This record gives sequence, structure tokens and C-alpha cells, in this order.
Amino acid sequence: MRRLLLLLFAITATAAIGEHTPRDVANPVAHDGIIAAISDSVAPLPRPLPFFYDLYSFRGDEGNTTVVAAFAVPVRRLGREWHERQARYRFDVALVLADTARHTVTRTDDSVYVSVPQQLSGDHLLYTHVEVQTLPSNGTVQRVTMSDAARPGTGQLYSTEYVIPDYSGTHLMISDVAMGQPNPRAGWTRDDVTLALLPTSQFPGSSFELFYEIYNLPAGSIYTTRVAIAPVDEGGSLVVGADGVVDASFSATSEAEDGAAQAEFRTVDARIQKGTYRITIEITNEGSGESATQFKNFEVRGPGRGATMVPALPSERSRGNGRPTPN
Repeated sequence: MRRLLLLLFAITATAAIGEHTPRDVANPVAHDGIIAAISDSVAPLPRPLPFFYDLYSFRGDEGNTTVVAAFAVPVRRLGREWHERQARYRFDVALVLADTARHTVTRTDDSVYVSVPQQLSGDHLLYTHVEVQTLPSNGTVQRVTMSDAARPGTGQLYSTEYVIPDYSGTHLMISDVAMGQPNPRAGWTRDDVTLALLPTSQFPGSSFELFYEIYNLPAGSIYTTRVAIAPVDEGGSLVVGADGVVDASFSATSEAEDGAAQAEFRTVDARIQKGTYRITIEITNEGSGESATQFKNFEVRGPGRGATMVPALPSERSRGNGRPTPN
């Protein structure tokens, strides 16, 4: 496990600012039951609850893929309760992955609540995450939901097609690039790393923590990492002719043993203006010449908005369906 500090000082850059809104058991279901299973994620909700989310994937156990969903919602969109002289905010989240080829559904339902001595400002973000293990698939529909536990009938659902990568091959690969708030007290845990995962459209500042895994890089291999950050346009494409904000390369030696992943955890301090950017990770095995590239678009909103990570706990529905046992 390698932890490095990257002090990356940016040149002036501009970019279009855009709004981005983009534990379980895999249960075999009949083909006609796929739509019913994912539609049952949330009851009819007459009042909307817009929220933000991102999905990240990593190599799982025994050929599975680990999928992590990060959720965030501004406090102003939630109902507030007073309990024992404290302000309390409660919401429920669900992640459903329906494999239309295998006719299976993987889902988790979790509950989140936080109590504070005083009510939070309306722009304050509450964020959380959930994790599932599922089989790789090119034919998956993902559905994420959030509902306000303090205001029945208030919630939102987002659904898109989603490719679940297969990390079981033998060629050089990189997992998703996960990004989080610096210096977390709690968050998503992967081995000895804790990352306060935020949806990539909601970064309050240009300092963040970065985590990814490199697969099939034998122990002792010398490899080069290139980290580049550049502005993107409203369509999510790199701005043609724009100067890069960061472009740094460095070499290291793989410490992965017996087919394990080479985990990389870095703190990035890039003096980036508000805007939307792409971070690109390129890995090259200097011995074999093989290379792999992964990227993630993210948005810097600027300072001034607080954010609190709140752990998600199994909901009553999850207990009723049976909680997953990690492989």
C-alpha cells in the first residue's frame, strides 16, 4: 500500500460550470420480473427529492465486482425533526443492479440519520455510501433512490444503463478513480484506506484524496504513473486547446504480492478554480511496456459549503430480505 502526497500547483484555467445530477443478495428472477424488481425500489413519491450520486467499481472476490454508490443531498431538501433537543435529518437510500442477461437483481436498502445540536445551513451536504458485490455484466440497469424518512411521499429515483467491469483478466487494468474529502474521520473502507466518497459533481474545494487500484502488476515491477488534470466542457469532453491544470509523472516499484492489487492512495492539492475537470491516470509497466488508462470527470464548486459523511445502516427492508455475506 503506497501513500504519497502530490502538491500540484495549477496554472490559471477556466471551464464551463455545469449542474450534474446525474449487503445484498443476487436473486434469480424471471425475465418478466426484472422490471418489477427494479420498479419496486421505491413507492410512488409525489414530491421530488433531487440528490447527487456516483458509482465506482473495483475488483471483488471470486470473480465478482465491487460496486460502491456515493450519495449526497443538501440539507435544504430534507425535512428537519427535533429529537431530544437536537436537529435530526433522516433519509433512506437504495441501490438496485438488474442484470437483464442473467435475469438477476442485486439490491441494498439502507437508512441514514444524523442529529446535531443546531440545525445545519441549507447548503450543507449530507453524504453517504453503500457497497454491493455482483457479477460483471454489459447488460445491467442501475437504479438509485433516495427518500426523506421525515416526510413520507418525498423522494427521487434515477435509472440508467450501467456496465459492470470485469477485473478478472490478466492484462494491466485500473479500477475506477475514487475521490473523497481530505482527512476523513469516517467513510468507505477498502483494506487499510478510508475515503470520504463524494459524488464528483459536489467537491467544495480543490484539495481531495484519490484512490484507485492497479491490477496484474507483478511485485517488483517498475512502473510509471502519469496524473493529468484538464478542464472539460459542458458535454464532458476535454476543452480543445486549453492548458492542462496538472501534468505530473513519477516512477515506483510494485508491492503487489500473489496477484493482489497495487493500491494507490494520494492526496492532491491542486489550486484549481471553480469549474469542471477530468483527472486521468495512466500506468505504464516499464518492463513489459504495457499501459492502462482510467479517468474521471469532477466539478469544483468552491469553498463555503460544509459537508458531513454519515454512515448508512441496514434498513428494516434489508433485514427482511437478508443482509449479504461478503464472499
